[in-house]
Amino acid sequence: MSTSRSPTRIWPLAWPIILSNITVPLLGLVDTAVVGHLPDSRYMAAVTLGATLFSFLYWGFGFLRMGTTGLTSQAAGREDDSDIRNLLGQSLLLALGIGVMLILLAEPLISFGLYLLDGSEAAMSLAASYAHIRILSAPAVMANYAILGWFLGQQNSRVTLAIMVLTNSVNIVLDLLFVVGLGMTSDGVAWATVIADYTALAVGLWLVARQLKLLKGHFLRQRLLRLAAYSELFQVNRHLFVRTLGLLFAMAFFTAQGASQGDTVLAANAVLMQFIMITSYALDGFAHAAEALTGRAVGRRDWPLFGASVRAAARFSLMTAGVAMAAFFFGGDYLIALLTDLPDVRATAGDYLPWMIVMPAIAVWSYLLDGVFIGATATREMRDTILLALAVYLPVWWFTQPLGNHGLWLAFTAFTLVRSASLAGVYLHYRRTRWTSAVPPSCDQGIQDQG
Repeated sequence: MSTSRSPTRIWPLAWPIILSNITVPLLGLVDTAVVGHLPDSRYMAAVTLGATLFSFLYWGFGFLRMGTTGLTSQAAGREDDSDIRNLLGQSLLLALGIGVMLILLAEPLISFGLYLLDGSEAAMSLAASYAHIRILSAPAVMANYAILGWFLGQQNSRVTLAIMVLTNSVNIVLDLLFVVGLGMTSDGVAWATVIADYTALAVGLWLVARQLKLLKGHFLRQRLLRLAAYSELFQVNRHLFVRTLGLLFAMAFFTAQGASQGDTVLAANAVLMQFIMITSYALDGFAHAAEALTGRAVGRRDWPLFGASVRAAARFSLMTAGVAMAAFFFGGDYLIALLTDLPDVRATAGDYLPWMIVMPAIAVWSYLLDGVFIGATATREMRDTILLALAVYLPVWWFTQPLGNHGLWLAFTAFTLVRSASLAGVYLHYRRTRWTSAVPPSCDQGIQDQG
């Protein structure tokens, strides 16, 4: 791929990811609508608690997708079909191991997770039943992460769209069949998700088999069965795991501190967090495109292409952030009204709306540069910048507690700012010292994480 072509690749890679992201809240809306029409609110509470638990639990293993993307895109840049093939095998075996481990540890994980969520006794009993069903899909979810990352690393984001649309379509149909048709309540929602996840895995493996026919080489026993052969994958993924746990902690801490200020503040913050999620659905598309393009450029040691890919992704990301800021500035009150009809929650969310207006301009860099660093497999730096951001987040929150929820939003904004600024600082440093044509390939240490 020539340098001049790289900007034109951003949108074709990004739009399937953006569309697939949109299907996620759509499924959530259907789940809510299905159980929301049952005669008892405890069913909705159970599904909400269970879905929240698995959002955090499964997101914690999202490194399977990210690490596989970065390493596969670099192998694609080197045109090393054997490495591409064996990275898939390693990622799937690792995914299977994690999935089985989660099932074996289901009882303590579910008990502890639901204890932290602290719902009503009736809802907790139903949520536990829901969770014990949902966790059966852990191997499929983990394997799907690996498959999606593998295809994205080969710049095939349409597979992501196809699998996500299939998963959520099957899930929605089975929701209606099990809950509305067969009266299975919250357990029906759980079984619908499990079946949808395994359906997606079956289709994903079929697509993998088709793709493997186009690749040269074969699976190597020593790459798949020797633990030492996994060192590169473990090295990349361990830092991504810590980074993801840091993000999860930041979000959970924000929610907990909002809850301590009362139900109205908690609800208002939840509404505003939806604005952040909506923005992330679009920005993630360009970040994922950057992963694939920069990873391929790193694999080729083509630093002009690397720079052109980052600049192209940055232009799309900044335009998207600008649109989001304008939407929140001019239509923020209307968007709040769409999400809630409770007067107190609307008024409270409106008080904190200015934080949402500035957030996209700050957060855009963290999304973009996460993609760049994943493509370059510089995951240690991602871990370190999250830890630095947390080291600022918590003291800022502590000293601004007298400001109430404004202090909490200030702390979260500071967390995002430090994360973006530190990633940008590392990126600029590496562009001068590692990710540059001025450094001979034999001396370049920037393409692999150094642990």
